Amino acid sequence: MKRLGSRRQLGALVGAVVLVGAGGWFAGTQVRSPADAAASHRAPNAGPVTVEVERRSLTATVVATGTVAFTSPRPLSLAGSVGTGADTSPAGEGSEQRVTKAPVAGTKVKEGDVLMTVNGRPVLALAGPVPMYRAMGPGATGDDVKQLQKALRRLGFDPGSAGGTFGQGTATAVTNWYRNKGYEAQQPSAEDQQQLGQLQQAVSSAQEALLTTRSGSAGDGSGTGTGTGTGAGTGTGGKASTGTETGSGTGTGAETGDEANAGTRTDAQSSTDRQVQAIQLRSAQKSLDMANNALSSFRATYGTKVPAGEVVFFPELPVRLDKVTVKTGDAPSGPVGTVTGSELLVEAAVPGEDAELLRRGMPVEVTTTGGEKVKGKVEAIGSAAASSGTTGGDGEAATGATSEGSGTGAADESDGAADTDATGTSGTDGASGTSGPGPVQLRISIPDPGPLAGQAEASVKVTIEVGASDGKVLTVPLAAIRTSADGKARVQVERDGGVRDVSVTVGLSAAGLVEVKPAGGTLERGDKVVVGK
Repeated sequence: MKRLGSRRQLGALVGAVVLVGAGGWFAGTQVRSPADAAASHRAPNAGPVTVEVERRSLTATVVATGTVAFTSPRPLSLAGSVGTGADTSPAGEGSEQRVTKAPVAGTKVKEGDVLMTVNGRPVLALAGPVPMYRAMGPGATGDDVKQLQKALRRLGFDPGSAGGTFGQGTATAVTNWYRNKGYEAQQPSAEDQQQLGQLQQAVSSAQEALLTTRSGSAGDGSGTGTGTGTGAGTGTGGKASTGTETGSGTGTGAETGDEANAGTRTDAQSSTDRQVQAIQLRSAQKSLDMANNALSSFRATYGTKVPAGEVVFFPELPVRLDKVTVKTGDAPSGPVGTVTGSELLVEAAVPGEDAELLRRGMPVEVTTTGGEKVKGKVEAIGSAAASSGTTGGDGEAATGATSEGSGTGAADESDGAADTDATGTSGTDGASGTSGPGPVQLRISIPDPGPLAGQAEASVKVTIEVGASDGKVLTVPLAAIRTSADGKARVQVERDGGVRDVSVTVGLSAAGLVEVKPAGGTLERGDKVVVGK
């Protein structure tokens, strides 16, 4: 038992010695001299900041924010008033026009469709380059009548001749077309009927006046013929042989002279009467001719008509009703909405310096907010995009474009000619295509809308590739490029404990990197180039 106790005492002693030694060692490591403490807080020796040279492919792109829109926007308005119904009161045609069925936004309009109704009358869509600007009816001629006839024929209502004159065949075709749509074509109004009656009455009155004038002229002419011719010049102082009495009994030579003078006055009066009667006859005949001409002219335009407000001609159909600015009960004055083509496009704007890198026909990648991608191509740049796109119409092209690099190979990658209209807002122009600092508009066509369908006015990301390297190339950060006094580019390479200059040729740049080729010395992947100090 004593031996066991001795062993325990020895173990405890050894443990105590170990603990004391460990404590002394720990305390020694924590104790530092003032010099050591100062050295631990001293900044490291300055040296260059370096980045390794990489070998990779480069792609230069221009990135912008765009807006989805429909092609060819144009305002929709009526050229005039619609007609009247069959049961309209005589004052109905001049009454105020009211929308009785408003157009519906998003509707696809085809040729012959009813766009809307006003006062219960249809407003119909037809294709043709000549805008509706007047009412068309019997006797009307012109290019607008010709395109109406061609449209009726396309719709299956043959007008007969399509020579540009509104005749009976055209009137019949219009009547059948309206009836097919559930409406009656515009027939002569109460005012037209009243005017026709007035013109017919004017002709009858003129005919009666002419007959009365002729009858009176015939009676006066017979009396004049029997009362003239021999009254003077007998020299006997007797009576004249015929006509009114100018004297009686015998007389002296003086009396015979009075009778002769009386006969002369009668002849003069008769001549004046004949002239007056002739003038009256001509006047009466002219009045009748004018009345007949007025009646004929009115009858030539009397019949089935197409009122100016009941047809809208569109250069191309179908179209899409994009926006509607009237509702039921409104007066259809001014634009009633906006129509567009059915195809989608994207409008964007890029800084002027980036626009210099773009060419028509360049491929474009359009990315939706949900990450879906659609292919497109640059269709127009600069003023060409502004003049034929939607900017300034229903919406402004989105701005806020950014560039992800530019390169010297952009021109070689395009498949179209430079757009000389791609100028900035500074107004600079010319064949050089120099752009000002302001944004330049782009129009991007989308052959297959895909996920963009139904996303008009949505914001999208536009990415245009303007250049790419030929496979993998040596790249360094742009910050590594230095330019010598002679204009040559170089990089500083950390090698063998020092820094050496290596001349390089600069190529494509993108995403903060630039392609380099050694022009003097060696430069390889993994070399460290100086980007700062």
